[in-house]
Parts: sequence; structure tokens; C-alpha cells
Amino acid sequence: MRVAVIGGGPGGLYFAALAKQLSPAWEVTVWERNAPDDTFGFGVVFSDETLDGIAQADPEVFAAMSAEFARWTDIDVHYRGEVLTSGGHGFAAIGRKRLLQLLQARCAALGVDVRYRTQAPPAAELAASHDLVVAADGVRSATRAAFGDSFGTDLDERHCRYMWLATDKVLEAFTFIVSEHDFGTLQVHAYPFDATRSTFIVEIGEEAWRKAGFEELAARHEEAVAGGLPPGAGDGASIRRCEELLAAHLGGHRLIPNNSRWIRFTTVRNSGWRHGNTVLLGDAAHTAHFSIGSGTKLAMEDALALAACLHEHPDVPAALAAYEAERRPVVESTQRAAQASLEWFENAGRYTGQEPHQFAFNLLTRSRRVTYDNLRVRDARFTDAVAARHGTDPGALPTAAATVTTASATPAAAPAGTPAPPMFRPFRLGGLRLRNRVVVPPIALYTAQDGLPGDFDLVHLGTQALGGSGLVFAGMTAVSAEGRATTACPGLYTDAQEAAWRRITDFAHGRSGACLGIQLTHAGRRAATHPPRPDGTAPPLTGAAGRPLVAASPLAWDERSAVPREATRADLDLIARDFVRSAERADRAGFDVLELQYGHGHLMSGFLSPLTNRRTDAYGGDLTGRLRFPLEVLARVRAVWPAGKALVVRISATDWAEGGTSEAEAVEIARALAGAGADALDVSTGEVVAHQRPRFGRSYQTPYADLIRNATGVPVIAVGAISTYDDVNSILLAGRADLCAVGRAQLHDPLWTLHAAAAQGYHGPAAPWAPAWRAGSGRPPGARTDRVPPRLELLRAPAAPVHRRWQPRPAAAASR
Repeated sequence: MRVAVIGGGPGGLYFAALAKQLSPAWEVTVWERNAPDDTFGFGVVFSDETLDGIAQADPEVFAAMSAEFARWTDIDVHYRGEVLTSGGHGFAAIGRKRLLQLLQARCAALGVDVRYRTQAPPAAELAASHDLVVAADGVRSATRAAFGDSFGTDLDERHCRYMWLATDKVLEAFTFIVSEHDFGTLQVHAYPFDATRSTFIVEIGEEAWRKAGFEELAARHEEAVAGGLPPGAGDGASIRRCEELLAAHLGGHRLIPNNSRWIRFTTVRNSGWRHGNTVLLGDAAHTAHFSIGSGTKLAMEDALALAACLHEHPDVPAALAAYEAERRPVVESTQRAAQASLEWFENAGRYTGQEPHQFAFNLLTRSRRVTYDNLRVRDARFTDAVAARHGTDPGALPTAAATVTTASATPAAAPAGTPAPPMFRPFRLGGLRLRNRVVVPPIALYTAQDGLPGDFDLVHLGTQALGGSGLVFAGMTAVSAEGRATTACPGLYTDAQEAAWRRITDFAHGRSGACLGIQLTHAGRRAATHPPRPDGTAPPLTGAAGRPLVAASPLAWDERSAVPREATRADLDLIARDFVRSAERADRAGFDVLELQYGHGHLMSGFLSPLTNRRTDAYGGDLTGRLRFPLEVLARVRAVWPAGKALVVRISATDWAEGGTSEAEAVEIARALAGAGADALDVSTGEVVAHQRPRFGRSYQTPYADLIRNATGVPVIAVGAISTYDDVNSILLAGRADLCAVGRAQLHDPLWTLHAAAAQGYHGPAAPWAPAWRAGSGRPPGARTDRVPPRLELLRAPAAPVHRRWQPRPAAAASR
């Protein structure tokens, strides 16, 4: 078999070595346009998981790499004059040049034909003369460009500028520096990689880059290059400016360039990775932001999987299909985490008002892969120090009565006064004090008869209140018969409905300490439908059952729906009156919190979004016009809703559709609603238009809550695929939200909050068990749970140290 590899970077060389190792008879040729000792970049970081794979696949390469590694476990965060350290992480790094040398030697030993200083023939020519072509030719892959239609390439160039440098200051840990200046925030991602140097990546937002004078310096550098400056020369003026700005952190050490200049990071995605017998590998196929790891790590994982699939499958087409099927989910998962991390650093200035401990925790959990729980397993002292500072009312924090979470599965005794997990801290919402930060969001049950809530609503809301959450909402309650989304939705516009709701709130208040809320809405163009079918579709009512729809503009929800009429001034007055009367009924019915539904494509949402508001009067046009009617309704409701209770507004912070509400508009909407009397924002997304394209995923809506909370200071509720107490604790402790709404998980387990307390060993006042259920507060015994294992080791291995710094031996430094 004849195999051509385009690109002699770590991914291409490692694949060539593995392929030749598995099949010595194959003819494997690598084309590399650079000389063997040319390299760009500095250190490369590997995870323990990747290293385990290398150790199994090629012990010789692993042994050679291990002998060169810089190893450490700490992460240092430098912020506002403090250094916060979190341990227990585990890192291994090696110089990229040294890694290439090791892989080059391995290829030579195995008989791989590596052709340095040689441009590869065109990909089509190689594909005709070889059985397999592996394109490992990087971010700007010529092979990928040659077959662009097959690969479906998407290149997402991001907003920050960064420069890849090194320093002769040997750091002891992975180091994040967040340096605030008059022009904005300067960030550094740095780590040691041998006994003499550390990688030092400087990153800055585009606007700050210009204000700091880097734009002018970069332009001069480009002019110098055009005028004959040697290729690969760094932007010396910018580097000297970085040394000045970061002098306090460099401590007299210098920054070392290697073709270093300001660039933007490009996220590479491809809808397909193969074209005939040609396949993409590493950066040619995908990139992930440097803030969560290295492209070299991903490329070497690709190489391992591709070599294995070629060995395991009978022919090249089957092997390439298996390779892509195996690697794509892994890469996409990594890219999701990388995107979250990338966006965090693009918006780091949003968080620079946080106190140092919370800021450090926020940074460490930015990708949503690292969470409160696994940080606590790694370094409980760090996480507990952050948690001890969390809470709006520190003098009244509930404490663990007897136990607290530890790294083991069994709760251990806690010292008196141990702070509760973040989710079990109280929160003041308007005039209310919630016992904890967990919310049962408004959930549409579709069980009402003629708008009247019945026994199912009583059981559902009563059980959720007894389940431990601090706030429980009744969902999608219409302010008029015409405003019901479906024929099975409840309302609050008649005396009978008010009395039915009072029965429910009396039951819940009489048996739990939970606060009860109700969401009021007018469904607008989404009204007059049947309850959803099992597939989620809700057909519109027809014939005599149908009723006229009213909306901001005469736009149907979808092709099956009726076209609503544009609301007249008389319609608006009537709708505003209905909201006010329903709010008054909600107060009399015993609800503690009122939520107005201004999202999800309902009537008020229709006014706010530019996709659904096409009016030409004072209630349309720019954002000021689109806000006018929602603010009028909010002001009128605020005037009748008691100050001792709480008023919340739910919004869709993005429409997930081109031309919809922007992030900047979402922030302005939040500010306006808070200014008009909202005590908090329930930040949801989407469902504004039928052609939306949401990016679903774990806690996928939380970034919008984060945006609004940190841009405005308005308290927010985070919603959307939040299902574990670990995620709730992480979101709260990082300052991304003040409250977390857990929906489907609480339908799966109505006692979710109490079970979360038990799982964390918390038995304090923020998660009280009803007396009748108290016997179930512990985990029931199961098979072999009473077994006590014997000791079977003569000498126990000592526990791994939480904190390990990179401190190279003097001999190693002298040999460099």
C-alpha cells in the first residue's frame, strides 16, 4: 500500500510512524516544505488521557517524550494584584521543536520516507498515484482548498488578536494573567515547557488592541516585511510594548519571538473530512482554541485513530468512514468547550468587576467542562475558599448541619459552621428571601379545562414545592381566554380560576417553605392551537373552535398557522388591562412572585423582536419603539403588584435566527425592563420564529444569562438544559446567574433538590424534608452496600500531592 502524507508536523509524522509500525510493508512518504529543524510555536501541552493513548500505541515515542516533559499540577491566576492557585490538574508539556525531533527520529528508525524542504505534489496527483493521501497541512490547508466542495469548510475568524511568544522566565505552573489597563484588558496564557523557557501567548480584544497602539505598530511591521525584512521576523515593536505592559509579571525577563506577529484565531470546521482516498487530519480538519489545549494534541489523537482504523478495516473507504465516525464526536465535543472558552476570553472584561476568588473560579470553569465538583475533588481548599465568599447575605448563610461533600462517595463529618453548597445559599428576590437558589421554571402541563387548573396542577405544584426548591412557578397562564396558547392551558381571568389557584397556593404554603410564582402571558400569534402532539407539534384550531389572533404585526407563526391581525390601539389598551387584572388576581390567589412572559414568540416577544415587529407606528421601528408597549404593560403591572413580593420578566435573549435580537439589544432590553420595575430577568432564548436554528447543548442558554447579569448588574435566572447540581453550583459560584431553573430534571425527579442536598451531604435549613418524608432523606441500602472491604495492600500508596510546581533540575537546565 502506498501512503502519502502532506505535512511533516507532529500529526503527520506521528501518523506515518504508527502506520509503518502496524504495517512495515507499506510505503509511507511524508512531504514537508520546511527544513527538519524549522519550527513555529514553542511548547505543546498534553493531557493524561492523550498520553495514555501514546503510551499504549508506541511505547518508544512515549518513553522518549516522558524523559523530556515538564510536569506540574497547579494553575495560577494573576488578577488585581493577587495570585490564586488551584491544584490537582496534571499537565505535561514539551517543546514543539523537541517533539518534532523525537518523531523525526522515530520515523527514520521505522523506514518512513520523509522529504524535507520539498513541496508536496498537488493533492489530485497524489490521490491518483497513491492508495491513501493524508492531508496534515494545517489551518490553511491547500489540500482542503483544492477539494472545497467535498469538505464543506467553515472558517470562523474570531475577534481577539493574539501573539505566540516564549519567555526565558521559567514558570512553575500554568499561568493566566489578566492585566487591566486604561485601554482595556490584556490576557496571557503561559506555561513552562522545558528547563529554560515558557510559552507566553498574549491576547487582547480588537478595540483594546487599537487603543493600546498595537494597530499602528502592526502596520509598520507589515510595511517592513514588504520592504525586505526577512520572512519569519517578529513584530519587534509590539513585542517590546508587551514587555513594558507586562513588566511586573516578567520580572526582568524577556519575550522571545518566533515568526511572532498579531493574528486572529480561526476555528476550522468541515462538514466532511474525506474526498475519495484523501482524508484531513489535525488543523486541516478542525481547530480548537489554544485556551483549552493544543492543536498538536488533537492532531496526534487523530493520527492514532486513523492508523488504527486502517489496520482494523478491510479497505481504505471503510477505514476512512470509521475514522471520521470515531473522531468527529470527540472533536465536536472539544470544539464546543473551546468555543465557550474562546468566547469567555473575548469577553473577559465583562468579569473584571468580580472579586479575585470568584474571578479565578469563573476562569477555571469557563468551558463548562470543569465544574464545581471536579474542581473540589482536585483542590477542595481552593474551591471551599471561593464558596465561602459566595452569597448575597453572608451573615445568614445556611450551614451544613452535620456533613459536607468530600471527594469520596460517602459524606464526611463537617466542622461546625461549614458553608452550604452555593445552590443552598439564600437569595433576596425583590421583597422575598428565597431559601435557596433552585427554581422550578414555568412548565406547560396542558391539563386545564376551560382555563381552570385542577387536581393535576395541585399535585404537580404541591410536590415540586415539597421537593425542596426555593421558588416554584406555575406556567403559561393566560390573561384572557383569547390569549391562551392551547385549549388545555390555564388562565387567571375569572373568579373560578382565581379560587382554583388559591387552593393550590394554600396547599403549598401550608406544607412547605417554597415561594410560589405564576407566569402570565398572552400567546399572541402562537395562540389558538391544540395541545402539543407527542412529536411536539401543536396544530392550530380550525373551524368553530378557532378564534382570531392578534399580534404585533400580521405575520403567521408558520405556514399552517392563521395570519393574525395587527394589534390596534384599542387592542393594546384591552391587553394591558387584562395583564393588570390578572396580576391583581395573582396577588389575591396567594402567589409570591409574578413573571411576565416577554419571550418565546408570545405577544410581548412579538413586539420586542425585529423579526416579528414590522409596525410603522410608535410601537415599531427601532428598539425604543419596539420596547414601548412591553414597558407600558410592565409599568402598569408594577403599579398594582405589591412591593413585598417579586416581579420577574422572561425574555428571549436571542432569536437563533439571522436578523433577530442582537446581544447588544438584549442587554438594552434587560436594562429597560429593570428600569421599569422588574426585580429580575428570567433569561431564556429562541422560540420567537419557527425557522430558528438553536445550538442545543448542556446549559446552552446560560451564556445569555451571564451576558445580561454581568453587563447590567440585574439579577437573572439561568434556564435551559441545566440538570445536575454540579452545573447549578458552578453557574452560581462563577457569577453567571443568581438563580438556576431546573426543568426537565425536576419532571424526572420531583424531589430533585432534596436529592441534590443528600448527594452533597447537606442537611441544613435550605433543603428541608417534609416530616412525612424524612425517613427517605437517606439513600436506601442496595445490594452489597453493607459490605466493608478488607485491607489487601501491605503499604498504602501515598496520596498524590494536590500542588506540584515545575522546578527543573539544575542539570537539566545546564544541558540545554
